[in-house]
Amino acid sequence: MSNRAIPILAALLLLGSAAAWYWWPHLAPTPAPPPPVAAGPVLETAPEITNPVPAADANAATLPTLGDSDKPLAKELAGLSGSGALRKYLRPENLIRHIVATVDNLPRHKLAVDLLPIHRTAGTFMVSGSEDQATLATHDNALRYAPLVGLLGNLDMHAVNALYQQYYPLFQRAYQDLGYPQGYFNDRLVAAIDNLLATPKPTGPIALVRPKVFWEYADPDLEARSAGQKLMLRIGPDNAAVVERKLRELRALVATGATGANH
Repeated sequence: MSNRAIPILAALLLLGSAAAWYWWPHLAPTPAPPPPVAAGPVLETAPEITNPVPAADANAATLPTLGDSDKPLAKELAGLSGSGALRKYLRPENLIRHIVATVDNLPRHKLAVDLLPIHRTAGTFMVSGSEDQATLATHDNALRYAPLVGLLGNLDMHAVNALYQQYYPLFQRAYQDLGYPQGYFNDRLVAAIDNLLATPKPTGPIALVRPKVFWEYADPDLEARSAGQKLMLRIGPDNAAVVERKLRELRALVATGATGANH
């Protein structure tokens, strides 16, 4: 794989875990980590693929196996100029598997934090006001995530999509191994993006309550939202706008529709 391609792959890894960057620490208590997905019954026929990825170019470089993909990537990344910031955030083991698990879990109510492809974000969750009248400290929390959001905002989604398509067989294999032998990862990616883009936009302070140890959203509707939508709320409106813009760019490239035409 060329040095030119590696930064784009790193970008794809970061984008695949975009909302996961904002999960640490939790707003609500997390039970003992269960398997990320409960495998359902194997379907006799595969479901219809809504967003097919174009067939891989026969002349493309041979990909490593999924199990052998971490070391080659880590070696290439370590040799790149300016890769220190990337190494700071990424966990080097099982990158593709962890990205796939995170994307799959974002539309769910709980996120399997032990499967995130990134290290814990520095700092702690910030709350404004008293215990009885607490609100999300939007500005202070947003500052913690600004460097990561800035990195995301500079990504070239066309380049990211090109490399995603090149490496799609590894993402697809990881998704099948997760418990979806008949599933199609690109459809799940589009569904996860759509769920994030449907995050509500509160116009005022976001009230919090702490019934036990951890903070929760006081609004039952917000507390019932998916893990991914809670993360989008947490990072603040300015950061969320950047993430939303990049997700829309990516969706326009990966959501091909049944006929293969771009939306």
